[in-house]
Amino acid sequence: MEGTNNGFCHDILIGTKLKGTKLKAPDADDAKEDLLEKEGWLNLSAYIVSKAALNAYSRILAKKFTAFRVNAVSPGFCKTDLSHNNGQFTAEEGARGPVRMALIPADGPSGKFFYQMEESAL
Repeated sequence: MEGTNNGFCHDILIGTKLKGTKLKAPDADDAKEDLLEKEGWLNLSAYIVSKAALNAYSRILAKKFTAFRVNAVSPGFCKTDLSHNNGQFTAEEGARGPVRMALIPADGPSGKFFYQMEESAL
């Protein structure tokens, strides 16, 4: 997290279940030294790390811009062209959560993570 205020990021992450989560993506040296499995990186590690960063950033934005409702929402694994129509949910089912978040009232939740329609712990 070079070039960032690590104290601020640390404070945000301590309030989440990301405490202790690796925020550094594996690099070529990790692969060369056969550390990917040993260090606990999964096959989709870059994707997973990017989602963890997105969730943390949504909490940062929620704390910084309190007049706005800022949340992260996952539609779930949806049957779309992107997933080659492999998925648990239809595109319409997956859209329910993001649409709900777009329509939340001014006194609605902020700084939260939702899986489809339900608030979820990270």
